[in-house]
Amino acid sequence: MPDRRRTVFFVSDGTGITVEMLGHSLLTQFDGIEFDQMTVPFIDSVAKAEACVARINEAAVSGNGRPVVFTTLVNAEIRETVRKAEAFVLDFFESFLDPLEAEFGAKSTHTIGRSHSARDAKGYTHRIDAINFALAHDDGASSRDLDKADVILVGVSRSGKTPTSLYLSLQFGIRAANCPLIPEDFDRMSLPTALQAHRRKLYGLSIAPERLREIRNERRPNSQYADLENCRYEVQQAEKLMSREGIRWANSTTKSIEEIATTIMQEFKLERRAY
Repeated sequence: MPDRRRTVFFVSDGTGITVEMLGHSLLTQFDGIEFDQMTVPFIDSVAKAEACVARINEAAVSGNGRPVVFTTLVNAEIRETVRKAEAFVLDFFESFLDPLEAEFGAKSTHTIGRSHSARDAKGYTHRIDAINFALAHDDGASSRDLDKADVILVGVSRSGKTPTSLYLSLQFGIRAANCPLIPEDFDRMSLPTALQAHRRKLYGLSIAPERLREIRNERRPNSQYADLENCRYEVQQAEKLMSREGIRWANSTTKSIEEIATTIMQEFKLERRAY
């Protein structure tokens, strides 16, 4: 019978973001197994690699079975050091770089930390500008420069607008603003004045009233704001308003931020500006 709990290490000579993403994508395919996940970034010397191996070997005797180690290590000596660990080691760079070198007929640079760094000045600038834009235009805080937005998210409070805006800016370099739809908008059954000139950039988020109540109740317990009937009213009116204004929208109840953001990128035919 397979172990129901395993210890997993993500080992990188950079930030660890790439190996976490790749490794986690594989782990999600296994139901019924719990993973104790640990990220070990900036393993850029043999000494650090040896310390990492000692940590992995400690986990090997913890009773959770043989540790699993995902790596994206560029340096061959460091890579060989980590391979000595008492673990099942999966080396992403070895799996993909060697075949790519054969295909391209060229050697890779084996440069550490390239995938998540500021080396790509243009892409990095796009990312920072987009994050600053999202923060400045969060929750309708400012209507200045909305003409520069790639997309403007609308919906009731706590429907997922802020995290989606920040994800779009951080991961794609997209300038995303967001603005709440509030009871005054429902009374008039019209968009906030600042948004009316930007209808083609609007994208709506809705949410199940029951889920909205749970989220709001964490923020303001036992309030009118979190009352289920109020949540039902706001969601119903917001959907009615968005339909009336011809605004495309998605229900965020069961969708991840990643799914929503990718849908928006496709709907608006936006091109990624940052990697």
